[in-house]
Amino acid sequence: MLITRRSTLSLVGASLLGGPALAAQSAAAAPVVNPYSQRSIGSPKAPVVALEFFSLTCTHCAHFATVTMPQVKPKLIDTGKLQIIYHDFPLDQVALKAAQVARYLPAEQYYPFIEALFAAQDDWAFQPGEDYHASIFKYAALAGMDQTTYNTAWNDAKLAQFILNGQQEAEKMYNINATPTFVINGAVHPGAAEYDDFAAMVEAAAKAAAKS
Repeated sequence: MLITRRSTLSLVGASLLGGPALAAQSAAAAPVVNPYSQRSIGSPKAPVVALEFFSLTCTHCAHFATVTMPQVKPKLIDTGKLQIIYHDFPLDQVALKAAQVARYLPAEQYYPFIEALFAAQDDWAFQPGEDYHASIFKYAALAGMDQTTYNTAWNDAKLAQFILNGQQEAEKMYNINATPTFVINGAVHPGAAEYDDFAAMVEAAAKAAAKS
């Protein structure tokens, strides 16, 4: 599959240089157990499960992560109503490499890391002449990843193919052609919804689940 940056994506808001959640996770990373395993946030017993298909270089995904998620997490995820399962859907080579690096962190550090990348997206993803290898490493190092592990993640062709295969499967199964796209209890919802709209989708899915 040919991966190209979507030029129609517009930047949203000012980016932050690193997030507090990432700083809290700055201890040395534990050895990687399985970069192919599920990355998620929230209880697996939640009545509503949202599959989030996202690209780390998608500004709409960054908008959802920085504007909507700060309300979704305390109100829906931490209360046990929702689980989000993350699925990489890279729009370009930079997003693919960043996704590989994210998956080389321990599962519990995955969400804080991608949260920080989204908050600082303009710093590492869109600067003219950017050295992406060096710029993404700044954030991986804050998460406790050493240079050797980082280089291994960056060059892991098997993991890259795993991510691309998952992307192709999602395109076929859910007809996904934009990011972010959410599959909430089986229903496909494209776009970075604001909190009220997203919460309404989750509530509707919860009611349907309760009736079934």
